[in-house]
Amino acid sequence: MVDQEEKGKRKKMKNTTLLIMAAGIGSRFGGGIKQLEPVGLHNEIIMDYSIHDAIEAGFNKIIFVIRKDIEADFRERIGNRVEAICKKLNVETAYAFQDLNNVPGVVPEGRIKPWGTGQAVLSAKELIHEPFAVINADDYYGKEAFRQLHDWLVLNHADNAIAMAGFILKNTLSDNGGVTRGVCKVAEGHTHITDVVETSNIIKTEDGAEADGRKLDPESYVSMNFWGFPAKEGCAPAYLDVLEQGFKEFFENDVKANPLKAEYLLPTHIGGLLRDGKYTVKVLETKDKWFGVTYKEDKEAVVQSFKKLIEDDVYREELYSDL
Repeated sequence: MVDQEEKGKRKKMKNTTLLIMAAGIGSRFGGGIKQLEPVGLHNEIIMDYSIHDAIEAGFNKIIFVIRKDIEADFRERIGNRVEAICKKLNVETAYAFQDLNNVPGVVPEGRIKPWGTGQAVLSAKELIHEPFAVINADDYYGKEAFRQLHDWLVLNHADNAIAMAGFILKNTLSDNGGVTRGVCKVAEGHTHITDVVETSNIIKTEDGAEADGRKLDPESYVSMNFWGFPAKEGCAPAYLDVLEQGFKEFFENDVKANPLKAEYLLPTHIGGLLRDGKYTVKVLETKDKWFGVTYKEDKEAVVQSFKKLIEDDVYREELYSDL
């Protein structure tokens, strides 16, 4: 819950943006747009809780990255409602559209798959003029991660600094199938990561986790695509130009090699910058348990998890009433 003093502080703080990547087709969910599935007591979707937690932490601008073909559904299901709430709270909202054809080259014939999270962020480049954080639309991150990222973003940092909400692998697995996570190597002292490798098909096992038969440390840090990028006062974040240059290189190299399936992913791009010594990534550890709807079978557990958070007074039943 937020008291009046906290609300006052929030208004005086530096501008910060939350970019929500909601353009995914939901390929693992088996039909339907998984980001728009209701999970709360009053038909709230997972994104509602992220937006609530972001505003409570101090973010004052929300950008939705969606596809043009889901815009009507999206606005009806959440966009219009959230815009009205944000207006009352002096929080700006904006939309950006991820488009298969918005690329630095020619779209390969037969390409249907979206270009990935790197392109999703680039689609909002012209709207971002302040420090910003990025999240997936269909993941629940918990309040601690939003507080930590926001508090890091309002400080001054070098242009080549990034922050990441560091989740513990065992807290991010699905009971219903494999998941994709950015598995991190951590420097001594556990404050920064030295590498991040996008790892798919991670499954829960009796003694931890594995990916394609290879054991993984269940205590390792993983990226859940919750990243923070700083910016100098009145400037766009420097990372956006680096990301754009990387997209051109991706098109020249990866797309040539795998025209129908190559994806430009944030953890892969950031991992490359780390290995080249060009960027640093600060880990902001969170002990919160992730949950999300990767598979249709996950949904009931997520509904019960939110019910429990409301019973435990983490959230009000009328979600936004405490802001």
